[in-house]
Amino acid sequence: MADIDDATRQGLKRYYLLRAGVSAAWIVAAVTLGAANPLAGGLLLVAYPAWDALANALDARANGGFAANPPQTLNLVISLAVAAAVVFALQTDPRRVLTVFGVWAGFAGLLQLAAGVRRWRGLGAQWPMVLSGAQSALAGGVFVTQSLGAGPHQPTILIIAPYAGFGAVYFLAAGVALALKARKRAA
Repeated sequence: MADIDDATRQGLKRYYLLRAGVSAAWIVAAVTLGAANPLAGGLLLVAYPAWDALANALDARANGGFAANPPQTLNLVISLAVAAAVVFALQTDPRRVLTVFGVWAGFAGLLQLAAGVRRWRGLGAQWPMVLSGAQSALAGGVFVTQSLGAGPHQPTILIIAPYAGFGAVYFLAAGVALALKARKRAA
């Protein structure tokens, strides 16, 4: 990937900060509304991958289009499928929601890792995205293991909230890292 112009770098910084803010808002809603109200919790569990799909679409479109960003494009399609799978799991066996999130987190983490590595050459400051992708892949394995061991009690949205929290921190760190890199370049 060639060096990226300042407008694209600024757009990516804003995108990362938007992702951090939306994740933080989702966590607050999950802890305050979703944990106490099963309907709200279910809606939030569907909204999480749906938002990820929209965010990947925004990212791909802002950075050369879908063809130039295969990891984001594939993640968009997968995130939409995951939102539908969460709806299905909520209606059939809510314990499988954690399985769906686990498989998705693992796969999406690998795609995020690939996008971070691809962008590192042109942008630099992508270590938070690489770390986030790796952690997401590992968290996916933990979610699947937890879901398969779940007894008669269904896992709650509070299991997924810390995962979203780490994502928010990584997106915030990526936005700050790009801002610091831009300041250093300007100096």
